Amino acid sequence: MTTVIYPGTFDPLTNGHLNIIERSAVIFSNVLVAVAESPSKKPLFTLDERVELARQSVVHLSNVKVIGFNNLLAHTIAEYDVKAIIRGVRSTMDFEYEVQLAHLNRLLTHGVESLFFPPVEQWSYVSSTMIREIYLHNGDMSQLVPPVVLKALQEKRK
Repeated sequence: MTTVIYPGTFDPLTNGHLNIIERSAVIFSNVLVAVAESPSKKPLFTLDERVELARQSVVHLSNVKVIGFNNLLAHTIAEYDVKAIIRGVRSTMDFEYEVQLAHLNRLLTHGVESLFFPPVEQWSYVSSTMIREIYLHNGDMSQLVPPVVLKALQEKRK
């Protein structure tokens, strides 16, 4: 049984994130979606809200578990006996940053590798930052996020 971790702030979870989770769930026995607290990013949703939105978004995937964390990723990796880190990369800028993180995480975890997943073409331009911007300007996000996330965004707007 191989457990991989897909860490991120997921503020909010997008259809691009969900696609990477679904593709990972086909390949690996267990996928741990690890929602980072990330207070320095001043998230739109609380950690508990983001964890719950992720849980509801992956309910159809029996081998996916969602947790929240507020420590070093390396500590969470050790706690759950994770064998690899899943990271999404949309562009060369993402790739350069992710390679640096991969080297650092490999050092801090004593060898856990990072696996890079490019998005499917349909979601290659979607990011949480863009979703928050659309949200702030009252735009239509319905095609970009899971239905439960859309509902939460609409409710937060009230």
